Amino acid sequence: MGRIVAIDYGQKRTGLAVTDELKIFATGLTTLNSMDVLDFLKDYAKKNVVDCFVVGKPKQMNYTDSESTVFIEPFVKALRATFPGIRVERADERFTSLLATRTIREAGLKKKDRQDKALVDMVSATIMLQSYMEIGN
Repeated sequence: MGRIVAIDYGQKRTGLAVTDELKIFATGLTTLNSMDVLDFLKDYAKKNVVDCFVVGKPKQMNYTDSESTVFIEPFVKALRATFPGIRVERADERFTSLLATRTIREAGLKKKDRQDKALVDMVSATIMLQSYMEIGN
């Protein structure tokens, strides 16, 4: 069995999360410079079986695409071209940053750690992946 990798792609940083092989748990994997994501995933896919990539789909409150769609769609196209044998799904990522910030705060981390945007991105990817798994995909 393979893993699902969630990608919270941003202009500067990208948070990654991954499931266990049984697809029961979602855990944070890392946060990278967005320019390094495809190279990281190539290496990761050599060492692990990946069944699916889940990429955040940024939406406005009225379900229209947000401005960040402009830089995410080229990444999704490149991801599909790089990994033609791996399914690429999209998942609503609205509120994941807000939920991630709240989760980090409730975990009792120090203020300095709570302001770590890389941590927020990784936790956002984890929340997105957990939601994706819960809706039965």
